[in-house]
Amino acid sequence: MSKEKTSFVYVTYIRSTPEKVFEAITKPEITKRYWGHENISDWKPGSAWEHVRNNEEHTVNIVGKVVEVVPPTRLVISWASPSQANDPNSYSRVTFTVEEYEDMVRLTVAHDELEAGSGMAKGIQQGWPIVLSSLKSLLETGEGIDVFAKPKSASSGNLS
Repeated sequence: MSKEKTSFVYVTYIRSTPEKVFEAITKPEITKRYWGHENISDWKPGSAWEHVRNNEEHTVNIVGKVVEVVPPTRLVISWASPSQANDPNSYSRVTFTVEEYEDMVRLTVAHDELEAGSGMAKGIQQGWPIVLSSLKSLLETGEGIDVFAKPKSASSGNLS
């Protein structure tokens, strides 16, 4: 019996060019500035890719394969936890679509083939919005945001 699948789609608009957005997704020296991880691959179809934490241990948090690459408009990768890399059913898919939109770029990130209710589905549902916000900030202002930030508790702040 197959498990129920779910998907998420995120769209953001960035004052940039398709080339710069595509580079920001695929160049490790840029991804670490807004994602806290380096995306490492040669970006050829069939090649492996790793999502490596920018810490002393260089922890590999996500692994996968490059499914399709059409610079600077489309990148499709598979996505799994390293602990589940040997299970073909554990992989989900991420599709980055980069489109010119007047004087900016519309970036659509579709993450599908996720097991509904799984820890991975919950994690990416929370993770993609802040990562894409950080990417937008980096490309528009030169500085990403802290993607590891946690919500402040309601009792610690004063709104007056």
